[in-house]
Amino acid sequence: VQLQASGGGLVQAGGSLRLACAASGSGFRINYMGWYRQAPGKERELVATFTSGGLTNYAASVKGRFTISRDNAKNTVYLQMASLKPEDTAVYYCNAVVWDSRTRVYWGQGTQVTVSS
Repeated sequence: VQLQASGGGLVQAGGSLRLACAASGSGFRINYMGWYRQAPGKERELVATFTSGGLTNYAASVKGRFTISRDNAKNTVYLQMASLKPEDTAVYYCNAVVWDSRTRVYWGQGTQVTVSS
């Protein structure tokens, strides 16, 4: 399984960006996907994810500003980010929990999001 993330870039504070992450490969079933981020000098943290039950879970710092969505037919998860703040600057990674004879976790390559003040 390969995860390809796209949509990062440079944006001014208050602006918006949309990230996308597509899973490709064969012989797997996606259980759920989500987004994490890692800022310089900090640990990777959860941003938003679907749960195994199909619900959504957001970090408190992004709740109300970010929206996670998915297109199951395309094996793609999206992250719509609005009202961006400089503290949202980080490398954003998509994550997929899949089943292909056993449960496995995959990570995308990361996409840089930079929010200028």
